[in-house]
Amino acid sequence: MSLSKDQVQHIAKLARLELSEDEYAESVKKLSKIVDFVDHLSEADTEGVVPMAHPLDVAQRLRPDVVIEANERDHYQQNAASVSGGLYLVPKVIE
Repeated sequence: MSLSKDQVQHIAKLARLELSEDEYAESVKKLSKIVDFVDHLSEADTEGVVPMAHPLDVAQRLRPDVVIEANERDHYQQNAASVSGGLYLVPKVIE
């Protein structure tokens, strides 16, 4: 499938790219090759292939979910103008 110059201009506009006339000609060729390659890939027989998120069968190492910092909320709220029940109280701005 070959892209037209109008299609490439539309793509450039959506991507917020400013291309010169020479760049349009080159972009039409390159983008057409990419679209042809994707079309070629869609012809591959994928019957019975299990979808996967990663090509390697590995698990991600995760750190233990433990608290590593002390709760300093009361200390921080000492500087607040108004606090109630651990929450900052602010004046109403929308009526």
